[in-house]
Amino acid sequence: MFILLLLAGLLYARAETQVEPMLVDKAEVYAHRGANDRFNESTLTAYKIAAQDEVDALELDLRMTKDGELVVMHDATIDRTTNGSGEVSEYTFEELMKFETVEVFQQEEKREAILSLEEMFQVFGKNEHYYIETRLVNGKAIMENKLVELLKEYGLLDQQYVSFQSFSEQSLQKLQALAPSIQLTLLFKKGEFDLQKAKEVPYPAIGIESTDVSLKVVNELHQQGKEVHVYFTDLATQKQEQKRVKQYQVDGYFTDFIGYTKQLLEE
Repeated sequence: MFILLLLAGLLYARAETQVEPMLVDKAEVYAHRGANDRFNESTLTAYKIAAQDEVDALELDLRMTKDGELVVMHDATIDRTTNGSGEVSEYTFEELMKFETVEVFQQEEKREAILSLEEMFQVFGKNEHYYIETRLVNGKAIMENKLVELLKEYGLLDQQYVSFQSFSEQSLQKLQALAPSIQLTLLFKKGEFDLQKAKEVPYPAIGIESTDVSLKVVNELHQQGKEVHVYFTDLATQKQEQKRVKQYQVDGYFTDFIGYTKQLLEE
């Protein structure tokens, strides 16, 4: 009996430590808000630098103006990243364009216009893959229609050119209805990851904050045929965290350090 229990324990331990293979041929690198370590985040220049680095996708967040235009910006307000203040949704597009993004790199101030989604499509066209995060606007799924209209207008509504991600299942459901062929990623907030839910939802990719990532989580999602895309919320520990999750064979990295991540994945 003791030997049988020992063997069972060893088999269980092996199952807990054996790494399931990735679901992609090679782990993918997503430029989080562009090359934001070298230029103002979510700006045209930041994305141009990221494109030159030959990333797998340009990651971008959407906000909607008072008059229904889409701009590339993470925060609900313009306070942190521009020379203005207030919520994006309080401004018309024309009013918003009067402000500039402002950031300091190596003691030098950099300024650049706020980026509209349409301008991004005009500049990069079909040369890049866009990994777009949507969100509710005042509790409603309304930016999705405008997004899909723009993608159609520029011939980009194809899984070759775009993927969608959101923390909002309401938004993902709307996108699925409007563009059923595009891959969807359900994001989980830091500390709120639910493995059972992640396994059960009908989305092919799951976005997880790095500190919620474990071998068990990755293995079980891979066994369900779901890709694991990891994002990072702490710049100070991000490189260390990227090394840690690499050993679990995660499928994608939302990185703030493109060069580092690409080198890590080549090791």
